Amino acid sequence: METVIAADVVEESNAAREKALRADYAVLGEQLDRRGISVDAILDKVEVFGVAIPSWGVGTGGTRFARFPGPGEPRDVFDKIEDCAVISQLTRATPTVSLHIPWDKADPNRLKQAASRFGLGFDAMNSNTFSDAQGQQHSYKFGSLSHADAGARRQAIEHNLECIEIGRTIGSRALTVWIGDGSNFPGQVNFARAFERYLEAMKAIYAGLPQDWRLFTEHKMYEPAFYSTVVQDWGTNYIIARELGDKAYCLVDLGHHAPNVNIEMIVSRLIQFGKLGGFHFNDSKYGDDDLDAGSIDPYRLFLVFNELVDAETNGASDFQPAHMLDQSHNVTDPIESLMLSAIEVQRAYAAALLVDRKALEGFQETNDALMATQTLKAAYRTDVEPILAMARLKRGGAIDPVAAYRASGYRGKVAAERPAIAAAGGGIV
Repeated sequence: METVIAADVVEESNAAREKALRADYAVLGEQLDRRGISVDAILDKVEVFGVAIPSWGVGTGGTRFARFPGPGEPRDVFDKIEDCAVISQLTRATPTVSLHIPWDKADPNRLKQAASRFGLGFDAMNSNTFSDAQGQQHSYKFGSLSHADAGARRQAIEHNLECIEIGRTIGSRALTVWIGDGSNFPGQVNFARAFERYLEAMKAIYAGLPQDWRLFTEHKMYEPAFYSTVVQDWGTNYIIARELGDKAYCLVDLGHHAPNVNIEMIVSRLIQFGKLGGFHFNDSKYGDDDLDAGSIDPYRLFLVFNELVDAETNGASDFQPAHMLDQSHNVTDPIESLMLSAIEVQRAYAAALLVDRKALEGFQETNDALMATQTLKAAYRTDVEPILAMARLKRGGAIDPVAAYRASGYRGKVAAERPAIAAAGGGIV
């Protein structure tokens, strides 16, 4: 397996930090031992936990107003795979890449070969019917899978079926469908007819799924449709999954909810009824900002994982959630943001593993609200960084990924090799 960052760079970075890490890990082990928790058992679980990197995430993002490109941005999907390989090498937490078609369209066998060079696999395929591709016959300006025009709907269906075929070759086993369909003015569309057309189109896509594949549908309350959205919330998403069949699941993007919505309870409901497909991890402040995971509300991320670990512990049926980051990096180096975000997701998982579930259940059953919430806080407040860093070290990664990445000079190297991209306005990437 090839590595992008020279081994001696990582070794030198680790050598300066390993002694302190082992001391911190030993101290944490003693603390957890007093709570009846094996630090090594937690480490074992963290080591095998992974989150997928979106191919589009390694490029610089933007807003509806402007986009400020960064140095060394990927020129094509193969540059994206190389950037993803850097993240995987240093964090050892991101073993798969999620592609977006048609942006990442290339010879599937070449894609598979490029990823395997770095020991990477492919996560869920992502279709794009929320923007127009060059040369397509029908525009998606007024919708895709719910469009009033049958030709536009057929085109969108065929695009999703093409994504499945590409995915079969490269080893993916899931398709994620998100559409921007909706309306910007009252009366612009008939709500019921639009949803009816969407379900009919999705059933045609579902029929094309291989037997061992899963279909994830993603909801979003607004944007680019600002008055109504066809798949606007988790309730509608759940209806879709129930209508389509056993291979259809709901995908939860942490930024796609109304302010103050209890996302962890949504997660619990979907687990309870066997329809949680997975996550797009990010964070938000005012709306769907797609900020770095854990940058605004790390406690909420922990509470989501509290529900996931609870389901894992209790053996919930059909429980195999997919984990992926989905962020827009407007002012940071995307590789650095994605590395730290993957670590934040790991951190939430590790902390949730520390919850005393027997004590928590007892406090819940006796209505001891104070001690129940303190039980969660005790796990959340525990600094699990030594576990995360030790997991990286044991698997050949970097104790401090950002420090090793900066020491490698990778960004400067690719900036010299890849042509600068001109600034552009008006458009989220």
